Amino acid sequence: MTTNTLARALVGTALTTLIAFPAAADIRFWTTEEQPERLERQQQLAADFEAKSGIAVEVIPVTESDLGTRATAAFAAGDLPDVIYHTLQYTLPWVEAGILDAETATEVIEALGPDTFAPGALDFAATEDGYAAVPVDGWTQMILYRKDLFAENGLEPPTTFAAVTAAVQALHNPPEMFGFVAATKVDENFMSQVLEHVFLANGASPVGEGGFTGFDEAATVEVLEFYKTIADASPPGELFWQQSRTLYFSGEAAMIIWSPFILDELAGLRDDAPPTITDDPTSTELASRTGIVTSFAGPSNPDGAAWADVRYLGITVDANFDEARQFVEFSMSEGYTQTLAIAPEGKFPVRRGTKDSPEAFIEAWSKLPVGVDRKAPLSELYDPAMIDEIVAGLDTAQRWGIANGQLALASKIVNSQVINRAVRQFIDGEIEASAAVQQMNDELAAIE
Repeated sequence: MTTNTLARALVGTALTTLIAFPAAADIRFWTTEEQPERLERQQQLAADFEAKSGIAVEVIPVTESDLGTRATAAFAAGDLPDVIYHTLQYTLPWVEAGILDAETATEVIEALGPDTFAPGALDFAATEDGYAAVPVDGWTQMILYRKDLFAENGLEPPTTFAAVTAAVQALHNPPEMFGFVAATKVDENFMSQVLEHVFLANGASPVGEGGFTGFDEAATVEVLEFYKTIADASPPGELFWQQSRTLYFSGEAAMIIWSPFILDELAGLRDDAPPTITDDPTSTELASRTGIVTSFAGPSNPDGAAWADVRYLGITVDANFDEARQFVEFSMSEGYTQTLAIAPEGKFPVRRGTKDSPEAFIEAWSKLPVGVDRKAPLSELYDPAMIDEIVAGLDTAQRWGIANGQLALASKIVNSQVINRAVRQFIDGEIEASAAVQQMNDELAAIE
């Protein structure tokens, strides 16, 4: 008898013993979406599920920074909730630690149809026998670019290092127009995310099957030289997300890298971050002039890559398995549009549709209203090709360490900011490219 089968048998025996207590059939759902408006939407989803199934769901908000310690403590006490909405970083480690039940998650995905999910989101959660958890939503980092200026100058979209470099050479004309606004503030997580995206685009990774491998020098030198190109086309100073958004919104930057949470602001739907390219802060003009690229490629990796953050619904080993499975399946089918509506500008549909209607959830998501001070659906703000590009990044989504089971080590490497420091030294002219590679490999090798 497998561990999971034994656990199911024991849970079944316990439920039989406690059958007189109706609360035994209820399930608890931990969510890190704890903002009042988002919590209200999840409570409504739970109410709709109860109305259909008769199974009551208690929605319990958990602060994201506390999720790891709370889950570990609950596991030790044998008091885990039935379902947890969690970030990518916990997905595989929680299966290895015995917190998540991969068997039930795999059953859910098989029932819904693996081919209805974005391949990248499934790959992130893949185990030897199935899937650690059910992917529910995600987002991909994007290059935003002035497609009007690209068209006027006969430039190709910035899908490769070479295309970005060509656009920088054509459009960089400071102080009126900067070719790019690169992340250069070493102690900002924003720089770490941007750099991982650029390294992935060229197939450069510090980890492999056996753990730390160090960066390949040739591919990494290409990354460093490319990053120096975009940094040299940026304003001076310590740059992070704030300056890149401000300069792009004022019409003074041709390209930036940002998350999709900029999409509603870009369209003039948020008063505290308005586009200033025109005199009307509510105008959608800048949005209409903007194109996006989610996956781009370096010379050593022509297939390219997208950097993505994916969230999951994990079914725990302490769950009422059948009830938890029903809730997750409902959240990913009849209730899926409602699930995405919690924050559609940052919750891309990782499940595209159903077997009978393969694009159903993409179409429904594109019509969900986004914005803060004003609301409008993405389908009214951006053309269909751009909507397709937004969600397509999840097909090729990557992160260091995912493919070889080294996400935990890769996360420590990213968080160390060793890469940020070395890249900054190189773009500032303090060290040569080969020395920067050696410095990164020497320092990163000590991380366990």
